[in-house]
Amino acid sequence: MEIIGTLKTDKRKSCIISKYSCRFENNRDNAMQILRSSRDFLCGLVLIAVVLSFSSCANMRQLTYLQGQFDTARLSQVNPVDPIIRKGDLLSIIVFSDNPEATKIYNQSLIVTPNTSGSGALSATPGMASSGGSTASPTAPGYQVDEKGDIVFQGLGKLHIEGLTKAQLKDTLDAHLNQYLANPYYNIRFLNYKFTMLGEVGKPGVISIPGERVNLLEALSLAGDMTFYGRRDNVLVIRENNNKREFARLDLTKPEIMASPYFYLQQNDLVIVEANNKKAAANDVVTARNISIALAFVSTFAIIYSLFRR
Repeated sequence: MEIIGTLKTDKRKSCIISKYSCRFENNRDNAMQILRSSRDFLCGLVLIAVVLSFSSCANMRQLTYLQGQFDTARLSQVNPVDPIIRKGDLLSIIVFSDNPEATKIYNQSLIVTPNTSGSGALSATPGMASSGGSTASPTAPGYQVDEKGDIVFQGLGKLHIEGLTKAQLKDTLDAHLNQYLANPYYNIRFLNYKFTMLGEVGKPGVISIPGERVNLLEALSLAGDMTFYGRRDNVLVIRENNNKREFARLDLTKPEIMASPYFYLQQNDLVIVEANNKKAAANDVVTARNISIALAFVSTFAIIYSLFRR
């Protein structure tokens, strides 16, 4: 009887061990199947991401300005266009002559800002030093060109100056002031010389410059240069001239661009750098990478959950 009881006990233990062994084998098979499926899926996503990344690699020639041979005979001449006075421009016009006292009535009161810390501005004549022992450069408030293209010039009244260059404005002033001043001459500056850069550049926005001459390459450098995704062969320049808009598309990969009348920007020009197709591909790569990371977390969680559930 003892032998029969021992055999039954051993048989019962063997069945229990066999039951748990089968369950473990099933769990292991399920886990391995999940791992294989997850691995195959992740490998497919990685392959897609690699293909997209290789397809988005840009040709270095597309990133280079002014490629090829230079026609030095043609491009060695620098012919910047004189800026044209337009509605909305703000001009500083200072009159000088052999008789400073007689000249005063034709000049605006100049603004002198002290170089020392503190607030406030002082009115002064040209060359006057500010109080407190510090010197500063005097600047005029400026003449705003109104919607009719006119300014109200001090001592002369209304003058129509829209469409004139600075040289032509000097001739206009000479015609009015030669009878009152001995050897008049002038300092004329644009106070609001600016342009706008939009699109695939490092720092898009409105850019003001102290000078009055800037070419397209200099403008791009002021805007942080083109991004990796900017089209250098199709830059759009929009210019307002005589109440009409002019549109020009420029290829900055060709040296001939320096002979274009749009190579030198004028005030209030709008420059738009178009994005290339690689930006969309780059966005696809980022999306695929994020999906791969998310699915990796989900697959790991699913494996751990299936192992502990049984």
